[in-house]
This record gives sequence, structure tokens and C-alpha cells, in this order.
Amino acid sequence: MSTPIRLQKYIAQCGIASRRKAEEFIGAGRIAIDGVIVREMGTSVIPGKNKITFDGKLIKLEEQLVYYLLNKPKGYVTTLSDPQGRPIVTSLIKEDAGRLFPVGRLDLDTEGALILTNDGKLAQKIQHPSHGIDKTYEALVKGCPKKDKIELLERGIYLEGKMTSPAVVSVVTKAGTNCLMQITIHEGRKRQVKKMFGFIGHPVLHLKRTAYGKLSLGRLALGDYRQLNPSELNKIFL
Repeated sequence: MSTPIRLQKYIAQCGIASRRKAEEFIGAGRIAIDGVIVREMGTSVIPGKNKITFDGKLIKLEEQLVYYLLNKPKGYVTTLSDPQGRPIVTSLIKEDAGRLFPVGRLDLDTEGALILTNDGKLAQKIQHPSHGIDKTYEALVKGCPKKDKIELLERGIYLEGKMTSPAVVSVVTKAGTNCLMQITIHEGRKRQVKKMFGFIGHPVLHLKRTAYGKLSLGRLALGDYRQLNPSELNKIFL
């Protein structure tokens, strides 16, 4: 249940008027709580429980849009519920931010950058193919792909009845007999990166998304998150 707040503060948070002006409205009998006009300045209300009206019209709190960048660990699903009882990514956000949802998806065993928000418009913009948002991954693959296979992925491959868009692929480092690769794509097909490397005979052993556009994880630790500001959000579309 929400915490009780002063009526004039609630009115101001709803964007109706300043607190001072809200006090004038209360004194003039223009505010009602659950159908009863109130004139007492010290009155408190519980958002979501009490019905507050101004001149007979219901007023509600304006939803504050929030954005988090999470470094998703393995073992968490990117859904809002799971019939198998597996932990969901939104449970990692400890602030009382209301109802959040993940932008896009990461497999259960995939780590890395995941945006969580309550902004449906932004989520749609990020995910819609017309905007071509780059998503960068680090993939530890079995063996080390030769140059011709890397160039094949970069040009595009015929995958499940459709060509993949051009990608940017490079070797980050060798890890024993395997290789850590970096790949940037702007499509969002299910398990696409794993299927692409599987196609050229180098299955993915571990996968991590490191960036949306120019918005990167940086030093964000696995399982940690941080709130994004407007300038950081803009990096997604660069």
C-alpha cells in the first residue's frame, strides 16, 4: 500500500496546481476525498486507495518514467512471470519503481546489458526494426573462426528462411583453443547470435550483451544496475 501524503502535496504531484494554490482549492471546497468535500489543510490521502476529485473530476498521479540499465546474471528470465518459478529480472531492482518491464530479451543463460523501464513508447522505439538500434555482444565460441567465416557473418547468412542483416564481427582475444568474439547486430531474432555462430561451426559457449547503441555496461558489476539519465538514453540511438 502507498504511504499517506498530504492532500495539497498530492494535488501538486498530479500536476493540477502548486501546493499553495492547492490549499486555496481545498479551502474553497473544490476537493473531495471518496465523495466527501474536505477543507482541512492537514488531511492526508493514500494514493491508489482514496478517490480524489477536483471540481468533480477524478485526479491521478502522473506516472514518473524511469529507466534502469541492468547487468543481467545467468539464471534470470526476461519475462514478468514464470510458470516454472525461475527468478525474473525485475526482482533485481530494489527501488520501489512500480511496474517495470524488460526491453527485449536475453536467454536464461545469457548475461549482460538489459534496459528495464515503464516507458512503453521508448521500449517500442528501441525494439522496432525501422530504428536499427545496434546491440553489441561478446561471445566466447568454440574454436577460432577463420577470416572467411567472419566475413560471411558480416555479409549476412541465410538463417531460418531469411537473410540476416550485415553485422560487425571481430576477434577480441584467444582463450586457449577458443576465441572471444565481438559482434554487433541490429536485429532482434530469437537466439540470433547463437544461431549465427552455430551456422559457421563455432557454437557459443558463453554470451554477454555489452551495449545498446553507444550505451555500454562499462564497469557495472554482474547483477548490479543504475538509473539512466536523458543523455545516456540518447546514446542508445547514436
